[in-house]
Amino acid sequence: MTKESLNAKRLLCPLPVIRTQDKVKTMTSGDVLEVVCTDPGVMQDIPAWCRINGHKVLETSSDDMEYIIILEVG
Repeated sequence: MTKESLNAKRLLCPLPVIRTQDKVKTMTSGDVLEVVCTDPGVMQDIPAWCRINGHKVLETSSDDMEYIIILEVG
């Protein structure tokens, strides 16, 4: 299992989801990806994308205009 991070700060919809999708394509099942964004829409968009594509959201959090989603690649 590998843990990686993706900086999607200052990107607006749909770019954080697209960057997440591109990063996940380079990873294997069971790997963990932390996505850090500044667009609040990702709190709905990335979990929805995960459900559709078979990935699991492990944790979501927000702090000082940063939104963090940790997901496990399915």
